[in-house]
Amino acid sequence: MTETADVVIIGSGIVGSSVAYHLAEQGCTNVLVIEREAHQGKGSTGKSMGGVRAQFATDVNIQMSRYSIDFFSNFDEIVGHPADYRAHGYLFCATDDRQLDYLKSNRARQLALGVKNVELVSRDDILKFVPQLRADDIVGGAFCPTDGFVDPHSVMMGFMLKARERGVRLWLDTPVTGIETEPLSTGTANNGTVNPGTAGVSPANRGPEASFTGPNTVSKRRAGGTPAVPVIAVPVGRRITAVMTARGRVSTPIVVNAAGPWAAQVARLAGAELPVEPLRRQLVPTESFNQLPQRFPMVIDMSTGFHFRREGKGILLAWNDPEETVGFKTEFDPKFVEKILTRAANRVPCLVDAEVNPRRAWAGLYEMTPDHHAIIGPAANVAGLYFVNGFSGHGVMHSPASGRITADLILNGHSDLIDTRTLSIERFSEGRLLEETAVL
Repeated sequence: MTETADVVIIGSGIVGSSVAYHLAEQGCTNVLVIEREAHQGKGSTGKSMGGVRAQFATDVNIQMSRYSIDFFSNFDEIVGHPADYRAHGYLFCATDDRQLDYLKSNRARQLALGVKNVELVSRDDILKFVPQLRADDIVGGAFCPTDGFVDPHSVMMGFMLKARERGVRLWLDTPVTGIETEPLSTGTANNGTVNPGTAGVSPANRGPEASFTGPNTVSKRRAGGTPAVPVIAVPVGRRITAVMTARGRVSTPIVVNAAGPWAAQVARLAGAELPVEPLRRQLVPTESFNQLPQRFPMVIDMSTGFHFRREGKGILLAWNDPEETVGFKTEFDPKFVEKILTRAANRVPCLVDAEVNPRRAWAGLYEMTPDHHAIIGPAANVAGLYFVNGFSGHGVMHSPASGRITADLILNGHSDLIDTRTLSIERFSEGRLLEETAVL
């Protein structure tokens, strides 16, 4: 027999797991999550540095961070599983007045959006956090005490375990081989969208109780207020009918693309284009190192982009190599060690004594969009296809918000968390690109 689901989520990483959790929490439990790997977290989730911060430059990133950090701080109570949220803070160090003015401008925006605890700090303040810094060129900085870190694997598992308790199914070791679509019917509603009474709705869900709630979504509850069933209506094009997998066909009207760096490939299976490219990021942990404090914030050297934090007994070093090129490069390059240690020793001279074993270093993939912002929402030409992709390094930290927004869009057609049009796929064709300059 053909499997059926109200929603199929492709990808069980932290973002896909969050979408599953938030759908289930809103009453939509006939959800199937499909993962090609034998275990969760083999993609970007398991390679993440785990940072969370509200210190961004755009409204939408600040709003998503504010919601997500609050969620992480209460994760154990809300989800019933640990997130290992550590509010150690993020400390941005400016080395010229232009950088300092940038931090001041960002802080004003952050304060206006409800992040009230971002502080401007002096060179002396910075040295109190990490006395070992070379600070002769530092002119000031910004610090937010509720920024910090989570354990990405724990968050992912927490979301998925709770979703499965609600009835969500998870298929591991199951590659998706295709996505079936068919032409939409010709009936249209007054606003130019397909008639929600016929198109994008499985026969079992059709009926007068379905109510049109937005330009892209119809939301319906069965008699008696039982769980929500998502159905859809979008401008004339094609609609999702099924997902083909190594286990067989799954009939569904809705597919959520949560495939991380592989999102563009998944989108093409449904006949959609998605401007997401993989970009390698490499992380280098030191061996046990006691010449820095046992607890200090994530420190960002704005002159080079080098940043570091404590990880257990050692120090975790990160840097965005501007010479890196896009592609599915997941092997660590041993030559990167010298590059990053040069920048590390320049800012923190004592790190010249740190021992590094290249075999313990690793590489992961950012999923980059042209404007370094996520794409969240329905596809423009495929009814029932939803994107939650392109986080450009912010997928872990924004996973609570992205899961909530995606569930809201599927079930209600809108979300009160952000202006969802800001992150829609249409922004690229309409020339509404965002500019996030606080990218690590």
